[in-house]
Amino acid sequence: MIRIATLGSVALLGLSACNAPEPAPPPAEPAPAPATPARPPAANTLTPEGFGPLRIGMTRAEIAAALGEDANPDAVGGPDPEACDMFRPTRAPEGLLVMVEDGVLTSVQLTRNTSIATDRGLSVGDTAAEVKQTYGSAAEVSPHKYVEAPAEYITVWTTGDHASAAARGVRYEIDAEGRVQRISVGGPSIQYVEGCA
Repeated sequence: MIRIATLGSVALLGLSACNAPEPAPPPAEPAPAPATPARPPAANTLTPEGFGPLRIGMTRAEIAAALGEDANPDAVGGPDPEACDMFRPTRAPEGLLVMVEDGVLTSVQLTRNTSIATDRGLSVGDTAAEVKQTYGSAAEVSPHKYVEAPAEYITVWTTGDHASAAARGVRYEIDAEGRVQRISVGGPSIQYVEGCA
């Protein structure tokens, strides 16, 4: 009797196991989190595309709307201001100049003001060695036109052929002490050595 009950119990257990729900599939792997979008540069950062609200390719009217008119309209910005003009907009930081050629912003220059840096963290006063280390093989070095070495120019192109209007880059002018004295960002005009020329 005990044996029959045991066999019957086993049979019942076997039948109930057949009717048991199938185990749930293992949970799916969670989807990878979307890549964090690149943060826009801070408002006081120079990039090959411009500075703050200034973007290469803006019209003079757009520059005025963004940062104001020429802070010193009586100063000579270029030999032919209609063709090329350099000035500091009234609300721009000290030491920051814009170059407008044929009514369009082609470069932004920083001649002083160590609170402003490039998108690589470099500022006026940094050493040429720091600039070269930051950019590595992308840095193109050329002799300074007027000052002997260690004065030089360090140029980095980020987009386009440097002869093309679509090119964008950054140029560091290095002084006789081997330090950055001017930073220019924008199009091919960053290669000018005398303001508008």
